[in-house]
Amino acid sequence: MNYISDLCVKCGKCIPKCTIYNINHDEVTSPRGFLDLIVSYKEGKLESSKELESVFESCFLCNHCVEICPSKLSVDSAIEKMRSELVKELGMPWYKKIILSCLKNRKWLDILAKLGYIFQSCAFHIQNKDFEKNLGMRAKFSMPFIKKGRFLSSFNKKSFLNLNPDFIDNGGSKTIGLYVGCLTNYCYTKTGFSTLKILKELKINVDLMKKQACCGVAHFFSGDFKSVEILAKKNIEYFEEKLQKLDAIIIPEATCSAMLKIDYERFFMMQDEQEWANRAKKISSKIYIASQYLYQFTSLKELLKNKKQKKYSITYHDPCHARRMQGVFKEPRELLKANYAYIEMQDSDTCCGFGGISMQTKHYDKTLSVGKKKVEMINQTMAHFVSAECSACRMQISNNLEQKSSKVVFAHPLELIAEVL
Repeated sequence: MNYISDLCVKCGKCIPKCTIYNINHDEVTSPRGFLDLIVSYKEGKLESSKELESVFESCFLCNHCVEICPSKLSVDSAIEKMRSELVKELGMPWYKKIILSCLKNRKWLDILAKLGYIFQSCAFHIQNKDFEKNLGMRAKFSMPFIKKGRFLSSFNKKSFLNLNPDFIDNGGSKTIGLYVGCLTNYCYTKTGFSTLKILKELKINVDLMKKQACCGVAHFFSGDFKSVEILAKKNIEYFEEKLQKLDAIIIPEATCSAMLKIDYERFFMMQDEQEWANRAKKISSKIYIASQYLYQFTSLKELLKNKKQKKYSITYHDPCHARRMQGVFKEPRELLKANYAYIEMQDSDTCCGFGGISMQTKHYDKTLSVGKKKVEMINQTMAHFVSAECSACRMQISNNLEQKSSKVVFAHPLELIAEVL
């Protein structure tokens, strides 16, 4: 039987770039280490265990190894599939089941978000919500999986989708669909409103596509493949219907757009469902991360050139799922440079350390270790703002900025562009 590790020549080029290896400095938690463990498990030499599960959960899925591998081995796919196997063998922790079940059901999430908004001040200090502050809240005391002082995104009274009509007519000839991730919908609603403001200035009509479901990336990374299949098929069918009348679907989130544009096809290939893989591939040609679409297919850059320069300086963090998976990094920079002083940080494409639900709950110390390095790079620029087109990166970087008492503020690139307009 052939395994992906048979194609690995053990050159080790991936190791210096591996996010988890740079923390652990252990060959076990390195790309080729993960591959060898998978082979041992498949051949029956290694039994499933909580220890083995913890090892595979420690991968940040940053895709550095895939990018640098001479053979372009899909180490990420191998790890994702292994996580799924371990979930089948060992089951899933109760807290993950609750989180993933809520993400799968928009009505439940609406109710929980509303309750969260009402009661969040009981357990958290709510941060000032003006543009000069990192939007979020600090834990007043330690709770299960949340340490005292941890900085998290706060809830809004109503979700972004519930605050807007189904369709916004901006008097234009083009109509795009807007897909918002769960964090933008419930927490960082300013990103959504900023996107609408930009599209209004460009006279592009907007379909809010209110039957959109969670992209399923949290389920994918957690090994809950059954839920991924349900969510992916639901979104694909919905997008196929919508794209009959839409010019494109844009997403102001790197992780969500990578899941919808790339991972759906990859997931169905892993499941040997060729028909659904083909359907996913077909719609992917009309799906764009927001900055890419706005830069390539609209007059936004020219519009910004006629606006005043802002006094603030900006540095940019490249989300793993934007630069490595979608090749998008030039577009947000070019749009921001039109009105802000731009300062490039050292190693802008190193992972910020978010890593998903398991990393943020069971391996929080590891996320802090990675985040600390990223904050050091950010602080060295002495910029006023750090930006990234990803709410997961926003949550991670904002927490680490707060932990280090940094004066740098995180802002989504579309928020900064909307401020100019």
